[in-house]
Amino acid sequence: MAQPPQSASTPESDTVIVVGAAILHGGRVLAARRSAPAHLAGGWEFPGGKLEPGETEAEALVRECREELGVSVRAVRRLPGTWPLNPGYVLHLWHAELLDGEPRPLEDHSELRWLGPRELDDVPWLPQDRNAVTVVARLMAGAPMG
Repeated sequence: MAQPPQSASTPESDTVIVVGAAILHGGRVLAARRSAPAHLAGGWEFPGGKLEPGETEAEALVRECREELGVSVRAVRRLPGTWPLNPGYVLHLWHAELLDGEPRPLEDHSELRWLGPRELDDVPWLPQDRNAVTVVARLMAGAPMG
């Protein structure tokens, strides 16, 4: 489903959008362990990053997965919910399909893990991503996304 273009921040609030990728492959989702910045190191997240000026969320997701993981993905759709990050930042999570490549921790990550539905609680998620895990679990179970 095509999403309307969005700027890197919303003019009314100057909130920067960070896109996260719930990359599903073989019934599992990819989780990434942060290595930087220091205050996030060791926590697990859905890979992704900030929108650049003039980019749509889907374009940012594809670019970030290429830069951080060395893979090609297709942005399938944005998942319901918005999660606050640091002041001025908000997380939008997207379902993504792995098209090409084997994910590697190239930038800001020290480890990657594919997690099945029963393994989602096996890693210490960063707080904002922890809150999004419920939505990803529903996606993995094939539940309607509203």
